[in-house]
Amino acid sequence: MRFILTFFRNLLGGIIAFVDLITRGRKLKRSPQAQQDVEKELEALTLYQFFACPFCIKTRRTMHKLNLPIAKRNVSQGSPYRQELLEGAGKIQTPCLRIQTTEGDKWLFDSSAIIEYLQGRFGQS
Repeated sequence: MRFILTFFRNLLGGIIAFVDLITRGRKLKRSPQAQQDVEKELEALTLYQFFACPFCIKTRRTMHKLNLPIAKRNVSQGSPYRQELLEGAGKIQTPCLRIQTTEGDKWLFDSSAIIEYLQGRFGQS
């Protein structure tokens, strides 16, 4: 029974990911210098995710629209990033945005909170 549920969850997630890829809108346009400045800031951000998770897809869609090539870490079973997420954030929950600061790492969970953070920091003013 568990195999069947996993199969359908992965199938549905794959379909959602495919639909997302073919329906994405345009990326936010910035001047080359402004984009370079943003990408420098993005070096401190990492998204921990499952590829087929609908909430992760929602977050990646926003990243695409805002033209934010943030490093992504898949935390599927067997991935070394899974343990990294568990040790750093204290739990396996995705999506999770790791924000590295001089004061230490901050771990932001929940797609809506991550999207709000990204729009506030990198969206059009």
